[in-house]
Amino acid sequence: MSNKNKEHIEDDYDFSRDQYYKLVEKGDEAIELMLDLARESEHPRAFEVLANMIKTNADIADKLMELQKKRKDINKEEAAANPQLGVTNNNLFVGSTKDLAKMIEDRQSARSNDVIDNDES
Repeated sequence: MSNKNKEHIEDDYDFSRDQYYKLVEKGDEAIELMLDLARESEHPRAFEVLANMIKTNADIADKLMELQKKRKDINKEEAAANPQLGVTNNNLFVGSTKDLAKMIEDRQSARSNDVIDNDES
């Protein structure tokens, strides 16, 4: 996934998240107003509208969680597409310090021989 594509996804996520938060806040304000109206009027229709508003606000909160899940899924897909992101390479030497010293000496002498061979050409 390109960086530009990744930026667009992050921008869209941030925008959607902000919009959901604004909708929930406005819904809370509307619920408070409708609650006052329903109490004052004691009309069954007012309570029905109030119940629908509460349900709608809860649905928006659920959509916010779905948005989080979608973002997480996109990040998992990206990690699967680029396996190097989650890979940790560890090297382990099993042997004595004498074996390790001999191995280092052998590599150093091989490198010095390579340098000498290249200079002669």
